[in-house]
Amino acid sequence: MNLLLDTHIWIWNDTAPEKLNSEITRELANLKNQLWLSPVSIWEVTVLLEKRRIDLKQDFRSWADESVVDLQLREATITWEVAHELRYTMLGHRDPADRFLVATAKVYDLTLVTADERLLNVPGLKVLPNR
Repeated sequence: MNLLLDTHIWIWNDTAPEKLNSEITRELANLKNQLWLSPVSIWEVTVLLEKRRIDLKQDFRSWADESVVDLQLREATITWEVAHELRYTMLGHRDPADRFLVATAKVYDLTLVTADERLLNVPGLKVLPNR
């Protein structure tokens, strides 16, 4: 399975693994799965750190670099196709990061791993829910 990690799933995997259900934990550890991360998640973590909504035990760059290696993350780049998909990615809320993640998952044909109830029923989006 090709999995796009929602930002909170990426953070929780390291800082609060008890928040991940057993299926998510198993799928993230399954070497047959490819794990993907959007640059939007890097931006979101930066904003969360600046607002002091999260705290990492080390420098963000070091933490992120270690996470990329540990999880063997692939970069789901923001391409022109992803940007064009935003036009068709209307959500019931105005979070631009969510729009980018949904568009990215659709363009790359990835399953979004999320606990965000607002994203679990988006038409045309494959999700692996963390409930």
